[in-house]
Amino acid sequence: MNDCLTGGTPWKGTTHASSARRRTCSIGEFFKRKIPCTLVLERVVSQIQRRTFLLSTGALLAASLARAQQSGRLPVLGLLSPDRTSTPEQLARSPVLAKLRELGWIEGKTFVIERAFGEGSEDPLPELAAELVRKRVDVIWTFGPEAAVAAARATKTIPIVFFAVTWPVEYGLVDSIGRPGRNVTGVAFNAAPEVIVHKPLEMLREIAPRLRRVAVIMPKGRISVTGGPVPPNIRTFELVAKHFGFELLDYPIAREADIEPMFAAILAGKAEAVFEVPTPLTSRVRKRIVEFTNLNRLPGISNTGEFVTLGGLLAYSTIFGLEPVLRSFEYVDRILRGTKPADLPVELPSRIELAINLKTAKALGLTIPQSVLLRADRVIE
Repeated sequence: MNDCLTGGTPWKGTTHASSARRRTCSIGEFFKRKIPCTLVLERVVSQIQRRTFLLSTGALLAASLARAQQSGRLPVLGLLSPDRTSTPEQLARSPVLAKLRELGWIEGKTFVIERAFGEGSEDPLPELAAELVRKRVDVIWTFGPEAAVAAARATKTIPIVFFAVTWPVEYGLVDSIGRPGRNVTGVAFNAAPEVIVHKPLEMLREIAPRLRRVAVIMPKGRISVTGGPVPPNIRTFELVAKHFGFELLDYPIAREADIEPMFAAILAGKAEAVFEVPTPLTSRVRKRIVEFTNLNRLPGISNTGEFVTLGGLLAYSTIFGLEPVLRSFEYVDRILRGTKPADLPVELPSRIELAINLKTAKALGLTIPQSVLLRADRVIE
């Protein structure tokens, strides 16, 4: 996991759509052609609204910077993630920094970034979160549930914006999706339980009706803000699996070093398929998981489209590209300008995708039923 406020162009006229071919006409031609005055008024109102919006957001940014100057410091954004620190070359191409610049935030000039990265591990996140609090950052942006929970346990006052948290209510991060009610909000990932568990197992049963033993790769020891266990846990999977006649084999992992021993255990347990639960950890080793399943002729399923792109058999997931990440930084922007996190509803995914890799299915000796193919949004051949 390692636009915006742009100025409008001068008004040169509008588009007349009385025919299939779109034409541009000048203001004077409006009256010659007897174009309804409502079109003119709509254009004027649109321009006034845009200018008012730009003036108001510019004023908010100016006020924010004025307050910062009075206190002798620029606003500080803390980034908390288990990922590895970006290289200078990656930073130069960062779409996030480009997005922030478009919103008026220029690193080193209008705000400062404090980066706290776990370098490929979730273990350091609690201490990294505490360090950001000690540095008195103004907003903390987090990637993944472990980072969000670490930040929320470290502070009840500094605003937190999360990205890629599956069930924020169950994690104790917010009171509800529509009314977060605390110092935390953000962009959720795969919020519906049927996306997480039900649909992938339903599809697997249709594709492989005789298959029985499914290995589930999921994070080990996830806890909520209050310290309790959170879904999706193995019990969540067992209830759905029983409905479809599967026996689940649980393989929790806590760090990248657990991957190879886990692979050996899956083979020893005679698993017939593998279900990867997406997390920041599994995203870092996803290619290895896909290679393992295909090498050992095990159908692999997941809740992220990347799994199929890399060669996995099937994924039922929300469509999560770059746009939701940038949306989370729009929340950061609004908070830096004075909006309270409690007033920003958690944003949920709205688009679901069923992706199937026919090339992988053929290599595994599986025939995808027409009933499944007709429901697929993306097919790799």
